[in-house]
Amino acid sequence: MRLIDRYLLKQFLGPSAAATAALVGIALLAQTLTFLDIMVGQRQGVLVFLKIVMLTMPQMLVMVLPIAVFVAMLLTLNRLHTEQEIVVCYAGGMSRWQVTSPAFKLAAFAALFSLVINLWVQPICMRALRDELFRIRTDLAASLVREGEFSSPGAGKLTVYTQSVDSEGLLKNVFIHEEKQGGESSTYTAERGLITSQNGKPIMILKNGANQQFNGKGVLNYLAFEEYALDLSEYLNTSEVEDYKISDRFLHELLYPNPQIPWDIHNKKKYAAEAHYRLSSPLYNISFMALALYGVLGGAFSRNGYGRRIAAVAATAGVVRILGFIVQAACDSTPALNPLQYVIPLAPILYVLQKLYGRTSFSNANALQPLAELTPIGGAAR
Repeated sequence: MRLIDRYLLKQFLGPSAAATAALVGIALLAQTLTFLDIMVGQRQGVLVFLKIVMLTMPQMLVMVLPIAVFVAMLLTLNRLHTEQEIVVCYAGGMSRWQVTSPAFKLAAFAALFSLVINLWVQPICMRALRDELFRIRTDLAASLVREGEFSSPGAGKLTVYTQSVDSEGLLKNVFIHEEKQGGESSTYTAERGLITSQNGKPIMILKNGANQQFNGKGVLNYLAFEEYALDLSEYLNTSEVEDYKISDRFLHELLYPNPQIPWDIHNKKKYAAEAHYRLSSPLYNISFMALALYGVLGGAFSRNGYGRRIAAVAATAGVVRILGFIVQAACDSTPALNPLQYVIPLAPILYVLQKLYGRTSFSNANALQPLAELTPIGGAAR
């Protein structure tokens, strides 16, 4: 790679990385609000919360990467063109393609990076996220006990209170009231308690406590115990089964659904739409980069900047991306529209290639105009 190519690539790479980091940070900040109830409601630690947020990063990265490339290209190209560095490249004998090839290389790398995330990284992370959320949702202690609060997981038949819960899940100063059929009820008090499972059933082991039981005739029975195992299976739903969503599937699972699974057959069209989206969405990196090139280089040099052209290509990029989302949603029910998922990002690329490199009207002579203006009368340009 020539020195000028490395210089231009470095100029593109820095702003692209900064814009990507900024947009991903904003997206993650918004995502944290979604999972904030995990810390508050499910009593999960900070590390669990950070793990869940970080597992959503690949999906967020793929979404914001084309926008980051677009913003970085606009800022860098506008600065290079306004400061006449690109004009100097033209004056040195470089063609338009040679000047812009580092931008295409960076966009192609971003597209390849997005493709790798779509095909492998995203399914792995989303499955890990689904496993973690399933573990939290089926956490017996978190679903049954609220520290310092009375909770009723059994539709009013069971009321549980504990003064505190330590980091190992040990309950302190436990109070349990259980309503039974026939008007019977039991009240348990214990110094300590621990929720665990025995023979596949959830139980609470109570230590150093007492049980006061009213039978159907209103007779009170009192029992003090050192250790007692309370069966919780009728109050807690432990039969929930983990299921992966469409976004959690690998490409081969989307293209070839299992014919023995009714869910896969029923959602075959959605699987196909998701598969084509995974393959086509990386093209938006190149598409947005091409629009940024056209916004700055698609006309004559201007000392006043390129505000109108930049606004036009920014609006075009927004329309292109919105159309992509609309077509993706339509493909869920109409598989014949799947080719449009490729056409929409490819159309701006072909248009810009034809405008910038397929016509002589946008030759280097227009770009060299400011350099000619700097040439002294009767002398050569310095």
